[in-house]
Amino acid sequence: MVISSFSPMEVTLLASFSAFSPVSSERLSNAVFSSSKSNPLRQTHRVKAATIAKVVEKNPYWEAETASPDLRKSLSDFLEEARDFVGDDDGPPRWFSPLECSSQAQGSPLLLFIPGIDGTGLGLIRHHKKLGEVFDVWCLHIPVRDRSPAKDMVQLIERIVKSESYRFPNRPIYLVGESIGACLALDVAARNPNIDLALILANPATQVNNLMSQPLAGMLNVLPDGVPTLLGEIFGFKQCDPLTAVLGGGILRDLFAVSANLPTLSRIFPKDTLLWKIELLKSAVASANTHIHAVRAETLILLSGRDQWLVNEADIDRFSRTLPNCIVRKLKDNGHFLFFEDNVDLVTIIKCTSFYRSGKSHDYLSDYIKLTKYELKQLLNDQKLLLDATSPVYLSTLANGKLVRGLEGIPSEGPVLYVGYHVLLGLEIVPMITQFLKERNIHMRGLAHPMLLWNIQDDRLGDPQMLDKYKLIGAVPVSNFSIYKLLQSKSHALLYPGGIRESFHRKGEEYKLFWPEQQEFVRVASKFGAKIVPFGVVGEDDICHLVLDSDDQRNIPILRDFMEEATKQAGNLREGDETELGNQICYLPGVIPKIPGRFYFYFGKPIETAGNEQELKDKDKAQEFYLKVKSEVEQCIAYLKMKRESDPYRHLLPRMMYQASHGFSSEIPTFDL
Repeated sequence: MVISSFSPMEVTLLASFSAFSPVSSERLSNAVFSSSKSNPLRQTHRVKAATIAKVVEKNPYWEAETASPDLRKSLSDFLEEARDFVGDDDGPPRWFSPLECSSQAQGSPLLLFIPGIDGTGLGLIRHHKKLGEVFDVWCLHIPVRDRSPAKDMVQLIERIVKSESYRFPNRPIYLVGESIGACLALDVAARNPNIDLALILANPATQVNNLMSQPLAGMLNVLPDGVPTLLGEIFGFKQCDPLTAVLGGGILRDLFAVSANLPTLSRIFPKDTLLWKIELLKSAVASANTHIHAVRAETLILLSGRDQWLVNEADIDRFSRTLPNCIVRKLKDNGHFLFFEDNVDLVTIIKCTSFYRSGKSHDYLSDYIKLTKYELKQLLNDQKLLLDATSPVYLSTLANGKLVRGLEGIPSEGPVLYVGYHVLLGLEIVPMITQFLKERNIHMRGLAHPMLLWNIQDDRLGDPQMLDKYKLIGAVPVSNFSIYKLLQSKSHALLYPGGIRESFHRKGEEYKLFWPEQQEFVRVASKFGAKIVPFGVVGEDDICHLVLDSDDQRNIPILRDFMEEATKQAGNLREGDETELGNQICYLPGVIPKIPGRFYFYFGKPIETAGNEQELKDKDKAQEFYLKVKSEVEQCIAYLKMKRESDPYRHLLPRMMYQASHGFSSEIPTFDL
């Protein structure tokens, strides 16, 4: 990695230059750095010839199951680059932008990284490339011999924040701080409540444990300068050592096992620097705790489950109640050095919390960051049990009306509106959307109930990360405005007119459509000439048996109270609708799993609206068109229910036997088309 650095004065001079330079009108870093425009998502793969005849399509998701991790660098890379970075480390604190981070799109928000105890500014080294695709990344380097107090650090960061906010008033500025850096970020936010800031705080230091810091400082004062030995004493190799457990024992044991790393660590952490860091830590923690009430920025706190030295969970709870728009993301299996751990991907976390924005607020349409190939692989792994157990069959219809297996009949170009039946608990959503990505590189944007996009903070409501998948696949809160914007942007949009009334249906209501009486999507689809693809899904009754529906749960006091509270929190998107569709009850259906059958998807022939805009402005014509689409969906469901009876591989055992003899990656046959 090549790094260019600049002092605060150089920043000011270069900022003035960049405002007039045609080479760097967008960002200061663009005036100073260059890089290749390489992007792992642009790799070319072969697509099945049957997918689109005589066309070779670039599909980054082809064979996603074999994808390599997005983050390739490790602690060894950090130490190797830190060795040269802290050689003769004099001068004041200064900003640098890694060349790996210079491939961001035009208009990307600025991200300022404020380091923790190491001060190198290389703490995000594993994340540089991926962050650099969506942010303009600057990192703060604090030289080893620098003794600037916390207030001077805050002022240094504040100068850049004010300067960049003045230059780009409509873009947010992200402050990413870990440990001490998180405290400094809080102080900057408290001093600048009117600047649009977004804080990402990794294990923010909320306390200085005197039982550990005082003996540690005393030991540092009396021991000689042999820091390699000293670091072994401080961080420790023993399983029982508290700092080893707190700061990520496995990582540090691997780290110190490589003797070549110790000289680098001794340059980063000489004895007098460690003593100064302890004092800086105390000052930063005290200041952050004092000014926390003045912070107005939205905040994402990343909290490790194994960091009890500088982080107190009770303090984090207090922070979450005090800070407006605060999300706490608990990572129970991680240690203090979050950004060095293999299972932590900062960009993925930002996606899963809907924390990325390029304007004043998060826009689910324009601020969506597409899945990487590896993220799709992880999503498929999470869904592996369902996918392997149900062996989904996908059928689509060509323009000439011929039914084919696969998604060949799906239109390539948008706008396209997919309208269909919502299976119990929405079990079909992720398998369907991931198949569209793998087979056709089509991002189907689902119009979802807003509750699926919540950031759950209460562990009692379930796994707080259980809704991550919906944000990763690009779900959008359902509304007329969202449908309008998706079709206007020529997207592929997924709409369930029956909503949660279908997906939370009662006993005996499987495969029944609960659509509004009046058309809701026809006119907007015709306005943009969108193709409407009706589809049906069958298989829920072969997977589970519904034993406790909403009627049953009303008779059980505990479940009734939970159901009423969940319905109240979710809200009724069709409030005022006096039909059955207005009876939107949010509850968790009680189901008993069956030996799994098979999922079947049938996408009907695309229905054209182009050229019919004037005709469909007529209310009666639009209603007739609407009922035609509904009828097509019902016919898709009826066809699948009938044809699955002749599928020799509908049940699990025949499918297992087929794969045992033909290979577990082989496509399992189905009924004759």
